[in-house]
Amino acid sequence: MTSKRGQAVDRNSGMPTYDGVEGVVRAVEASWAGLEMDFSSILMRTRIAMAGHSKWANIKHRKARQDAVRGKAWSKCSRAIIVAAKDGGGDPTMNLTLRYAIEDAKAANMPKDTIEKAVKKGSGDLDGVHYEEVRYEGYGPNGVAVMVDCLTDNVNRTAPEVRKIFEKVGGKLGVNGSVAFGFSQWGVIILDDEKIGEEQLMEVALEAGAEDLEQQEDGSWEVRTVPNVMYEVREALDAAGMKVASAKVTMIPQNTILCEGKSVEKVLRMMDLFEEHDDVQDVHANFDIPEAELEKLGD
Repeated sequence: MTSKRGQAVDRNSGMPTYDGVEGVVRAVEASWAGLEMDFSSILMRTRIAMAGHSKWANIKHRKARQDAVRGKAWSKCSRAIIVAAKDGGGDPTMNLTLRYAIEDAKAANMPKDTIEKAVKKGSGDLDGVHYEEVRYEGYGPNGVAVMVDCLTDNVNRTAPEVRKIFEKVGGKLGVNGSVAFGFSQWGVIILDDEKIGEEQLMEVALEAGAEDLEQQEDGSWEVRTVPNVMYEVREALDAAGMKVASAKVTMIPQNTILCEGKSVEKVLRMMDLFEEHDDVQDVHANFDIPEAELEKLGD
C-alpha cells in the first residue's frame, strides 16, 4: 500500500514505515443479524469498523443499499443531519460534517425533501427534537475494544441501555478514553468497477489528496484519505468518470484482536444488538474474525 509520498505504510497502525516493507491497512464493517442468516446477508448488514481481510473492505455500500428500505436507517440519517446542521449551520458547502451526513442519507436513498426538512430542523427553521452526541467506550467478549457513537434525546435512558448490551455478552462499559486511543479516523472510499486501471486511479486519487489505495479480492478498490479531504477526492473520482460506491469517514483500529470459536458468535451478537438500538449511529470495534470462522456461521 503506497502513500501519496511513495512511502510504505504499516499494516496495523496506518503510519509510514521506513524499512521498505509494504504495509496494508484494511477497513471493513460487519454486523450480525442472527445465527440463522446466510453468509452473504451477514456481509450486507454491516456498519462496524473491522480489520483483517481485504475482501471485506467494500462492505459498507452494500449495507447502505439494503438499509435503504428500512425506516430505521432513515431515522438515523435524519438525526445525524439535524445535529450537524445545529452545530455547524445548514450550508453543506461550509459545514463538512453536514456534507458527510447528507451523503450518507443519499446513499440510503433518503428522499430529498426529507433531507431538506432535517437540515431545517437542525438549523432552527423548523421545530425539532434536541439530540446530543454521546460516545460510549468499553470492552466486549474476548477483550474486543468497542466504541459506540450515539445521538440521543435522553442520555439518562441511553447510557443504561448501552451498559446492558455490554453486560449481556459478558462485556463491560468503560470510561471515556478507555479504548479511543486505539483507533484512528480515516476517510474510506469504495469503487465497485474492477475495470478501473491502477495507474489511472492512482493518478487521480493521489493528485486529489488521497493517502493510499488498494484493490480488494473481489476486484473493487478502496481509497483512503485523511478526513478533511475525502469529499474533494470523491469529487475528483466522480469527475474522472469513476463510479464511487460509498464514501465514509470512520474509525479504523490500529491493532486487532483475533476472535475464534464461541467468541465469534458473542462478538457479532453484541454488534447486532448495538446496530438495532435506535440511538446508535455507528459502532467501531477491533475484532478480526478469520474467514474460516465466518464460513462456519453459514453452514
